[in-house]
Amino acid sequence: MGNYSSRPNRKITKHDRAILDMKLQRDTLQQYQRRIQVILDREREIARQCLERGDKERALLALRKRKYKVQLLSKTDSQLETLERLTQSIEFALVEKDVLFGLQQGSQVLKEINREMSMDKVERLLDESADGIAYQNEVSQMLADSITNAEEAEIEEELEAMRREELVKTIPTAPETELPQAQPEAAEEEAEPEEEAEEPARQASKARNRAEPLLA
Repeated sequence: MGNYSSRPNRKITKHDRAILDMKLQRDTLQQYQRRIQVILDREREIARQCLERGDKERALLALRKRKYKVQLLSKTDSQLETLERLTQSIEFALVEKDVLFGLQQGSQVLKEINREMSMDKVERLLDESADGIAYQNEVSQMLADSITNAEEAEIEEELEAMRREELVKTIPTAPETELPQAQPEAAEEEAEPEEEAEEPARQASKARNRAEPLLA
């Protein structure tokens, strides 16, 4: 029988598994980042529509929901960067527990982001039925525990900026037509009668001057 040499299969370590899980989470996050922009734009448009009809509270709700999604994406991205640095550590065993816990949290957040990818839920912000209002109240209560004071201030500033944009649209623009300019020729023609009126006076003055020596 021939001699066959075989290499034993390399055992997949927890370190290898953590790196793989991070790569999968990074790929998923990038997919969400590409898809979610349409939803973020729609929520901002809903806020503008509500502002136009004077519904400030619903406009704020749409902006809060939008801020919440942006916040989830940003925190997940930042967390994955931290975990990637930890897995590159030589002493992985010392940070293994932190990495695994972080990956577990990241997985839960990605599931939450996936639930927020529904355009139907976005459109329910405009629903004025009893079910729609109940859903909006539920979202509002959930966001109250998720939005920080600093983020709420940013939302108020964004709403105020949108209000100013709408106000500018209502200001009438100045007419673009130029006012007619005075023609120089017309001004010269108006000056000619004055010169003609002065001519008899000059002639009479010259006649008086010639007559004065004779009388003397």
